[in-house]
Amino acid sequence: MPPVPLLLSVFGIAFLYASVGFGGATGYLAVMSLFDIPIQVMASTALILNLFVSSVSFFNYYRAGHFRFRLLWPFLVTSIPAAFLGGYLRLQDQVYYLLLYAVLLFVMARMLFFSKSEEDEKPLRPLRLPVGMAVGAGIGLLSGMVGIGGGIFLSPLIILTRWGRAKQASAVAAVFIFVNSASGLVGRGLGGNLVLDTLGVTLLPAGILAAFGGAYLGARKLSGVAVRRLLGLVLLIAIGRYFSGVFG
Repeated sequence: MPPVPLLLSVFGIAFLYASVGFGGATGYLAVMSLFDIPIQVMASTALILNLFVSSVSFFNYYRAGHFRFRLLWPFLVTSIPAAFLGGYLRLQDQVYYLLLYAVLLFVMARMLFFSKSEEDEKPLRPLRLPVGMAVGAGIGLLSGMVGIGGGIFLSPLIILTRWGRAKQASAVAAVFIFVNSASGLVGRGLGGNLVLDTLGVTLLPAGILAAFGGAYLGARKLSGVAVRRLLGLVLLIAIGRYFSGVFG
């Protein structure tokens, strides 16, 4: 049985992340790092939780009519093999994590502070195939190495580049996270980095239950602006928890 604080944290993270179409891996990793859980167990458990929470998120956003396949597939075709490769590799460089969260810090600021008109009044831009494939490969590789699904990068990027609206980005991110989490798990298994124990199984019910509530709220009750602000809050929490562990 996992510690009660860890169980409650996973519930809260899954609820919040699912509301913006995410699986919650960055949050799970940050929380698990506070309980002296081995790195490979952390990454494997986070990806398993990602699979289930992101699937619940996608179900709710799809039912609400926000999914656009044409906005997904250019990223997906290159992210799958890249996530597999990233999961196969063993990452130990802490400098990479500092760079990772520096990027997230910039994205978080944009999500929290740019105006409503930037999303709602400007027209959408077409996603060029070479650009989408390059972005998918880069995010997939980073996701596989760290043990996340990559939606935390893709969703803000879609909004900031105006390739899609906030809720469309959330729906696409949910599928992206699910597929890349699965690919990363396979890569970890073949690379000897997949370590499973009872932790993931015991945390799953809390994550799934919270995901249904959070995803329903994000897909049907919140406005696009609210989803964007909530996404910024999610990024802020993930960044804050990571740096509190580094410098605390």
